Amino acid sequence: MSRAEFLLQILDSTFDKESWYAPLKPAMEGLTAKQASWRPPGEGTKSIWENVNHLIYYKERLVATLDGHEWTRIDGNDTFFITKQTEDDDDWNFTMKRAENVHKKLKELLGKMSSEDLNGNELESDLIDIFLHDAYHTGQIMQLRKMQGSWPSHR
Repeated sequence: MSRAEFLLQILDSTFDKESWYAPLKPAMEGLTAKQASWRPPGEGTKSIWENVNHLIYYKERLVATLDGHEWTRIDGNDTFFITKQTEDDDDWNFTMKRAENVHKKLKELLGKMSSEDLNGNELESDLIDIFLHDAYHTGQIMQLRKMQGSWPSHR
């Protein structure tokens, strides 16, 4: 297996191919907009929707960089608010679709790269950071779902 194939495998395992931990897509599925917007008491806690926004932002930024596009960078807390939370399920579904689309685009770009393309730049490190970041926030999303009682018991 080439390095690029290995990275593609990890990318999928953090989004929709369950390995020994739950990936992001199933952690988002089955939620209403109201559930995705819910947060427990406390100022430092983000909602599921805000966490998904945050993950989208960093993948979109990496995709733009790989595509050679300029990116208006925002960092910190603003990354959690790139889409507006509402109680409209269509808005939540749009956000989930945006997460899926950026995953597909990153997968497409990575699929075109050779191991040599990964050498001599920070791409491999950036990808590993994205993988770890996705896994970390997916864990938070699952915990929030458990707290609100929306995590399926069969998982």
